[in-house]
Parts: sequence; structure tokens; C-alpha cells
Amino acid sequence: MNRLVLRSAAIARKLTKSALGAVVGALAVGLLRTTRHFDPIATANLFGRVTRKIGPHLPEHKIGRANLVAAFPDKSPEEIAAILDGVWDNLGRVAAEFAHLDQIWDFDPAHPNRGRIELAPRTLELFEQLQRDGKPALVFASHIANWELPAVAAVAHGLDSAVLYRPPNIAAADRIVQQLRAVKMGTLIAAGSGAPIRLAHALQSGQHVGMLVDQWFSNGVEVTFFGRKTRANPLLARLLRQIDCPIHGVRIIRLPNHRFRVELTEEIPPIRNAKGEIDIQGTMQVITSTIEGWVREYPDQWLWLHRRWR
Repeated sequence: MNRLVLRSAAIARKLTKSALGAVVGALAVGLLRTTRHFDPIATANLFGRVTRKIGPHLPEHKIGRANLVAAFPDKSPEEIAAILDGVWDNLGRVAAEFAHLDQIWDFDPAHPNRGRIELAPRTLELFEQLQRDGKPALVFASHIANWELPAVAAVAHGLDSAVLYRPPNIAAADRIVQQLRAVKMGTLIAAGSGAPIRLAHALQSGQHVGMLVDQWFSNGVEVTFFGRKTRANPLLARLLRQIDCPIHGVRIIRLPNHRFRVELTEEIPPIRNAKGEIDIQGTMQVITSTIEGWVREYPDQWLWLHRRWR
């Protein structure tokens, strides 16, 4: 009898979770579709105001404050609070902008100052180099400003690209997310056990593979970030061991007047051991240090709300 009760309870929990997932998924899909009908800038302003107001009441706010205090011990509580306010504002804007990914990128080389996107001449040269050199490449990014735009930038500049992404847990939300991303983001490869093989195949076929690399990874290699030990996903360096190719970093910076600046780094040399093989930990440390430099410049635009250190 007890076994039957437990089994019935487990089935009920599973059905409840599935039903809740369907409801949340439907709401997410509805919100994204509705947002597309409104002005992108006005919507981003609204979402930014809402998240600034709601964010401080969420558990992630405490995580963000602890992260910032650890990373910037010399900053006052008022400075930390100001950074966190910017973090929540940025997060709200990213959410609103996601619904308009196919409209934000308006860079015109003939009129570089007219649109919302700004590129330095050297970044343009590097994009052209990647397009013409006939080589695959690994491109890393971080959760700074709008972290969806680097993939849009790659396709906009003619790069045959494949992007690693983490699908939402809710199937309905995943479908619309894929639809929105697929418009101008190249090949989408969902994170999972089969992702490394698919990414390696993409590199072997000459594609440019992009991924976000700035979050805690339980089975990762140890690196130092803001003077503290953490773990980084070694996938990028392991792919480099299989297919030797250039590494670049790309970041988006949020500018005044609803504009963005795109910056592509020069080729970053990997660390090699005495045998000339890729040093996984050393290479991921170089990449992590590059991202730390980005975050130090624009701390209010990085996503401090996850547990980067454990």
C-alpha cells in the first residue's frame, strides 16, 4: 500500500511539473511574440526599469552583491549598489532585445555612424580576415552587455558560423528561442553530450565556432578569476587540441543612446607544453584573464548574478 501511495505521489508530481512547464512555456512564448510588436527601444527601457525594481528582491541579488564585494574589495557599498543596478538594467534590456534580434543589427559600412551598431576599423579588418583566410576559428564571448549579439555579428559579416547554446528546460520556450536565434545566428548546436563532436565537425568543415565561456563548470579546469579560484569549461581548448586554428574573443559593449560597440580581439596565442601540445588549463586561464579585463572595464554590464565561485 505504501509503495502504491509513493508511486502515485511521484506520478502526480511529474504531471504537475509537466503542466507547470507547459504553462510557463506558453507564457514565455506569448511574451516574446507580443514584445516583437512594440518599439524595441521603448520596450528595452521598460524592461530595464522593471528588472531594476524587482531584481533587488530576488535571491540572485544577494549572490551578485557577494560576488562584487569579493571581486572589488575596495569599492564602497554605494558603488557596489550602483553596479548592481546597472546589472539588473542590462538584464532587462537583454530580455527585451532578444525578441528583436533580427532587427538590432543595422551596421552599414557606408554609413557607420547612422545605426545602433559601432565597429572599430580594426574589428572590421579582423572580420574580413576571418572571412577570407579559409581557416576555421574558435571565438569566445562572455555574458557582458547583450551576449546574443556576437553570433549575429558573425553572420552579418559573412562568417560561416556554428554557435553553442544552452536550450531552455521548457520545450515550448526552446522552440521559439531557436526560431528567433536561427534568423541571423548561423548553425545552432545545443549543449549536451553530443555537442563536442558536432563542434569538432563544424571546425573540420571550416566553420567559425562561437561559445560563451565565463560561467562555473563543475567538471572544468581550475582558473583564477578576480584573484579567486574557479572552474572553466575546457571545451574550447580541447577542441583546439583536435583542430589547430586561430582563437579570438568578441565582446559587445552597451553605449549611450541605445547603441552597441563590437570589439574583436587580435588572435590569442594558446599556451603549449614542452611538446608543443595545447595546455588545456593554461589556455583557459588566458581566455579567463581576457574576460576579466573586459569585466573590469564595464562591471555593470556583466552578469554577476550567478555563482562564479564555489
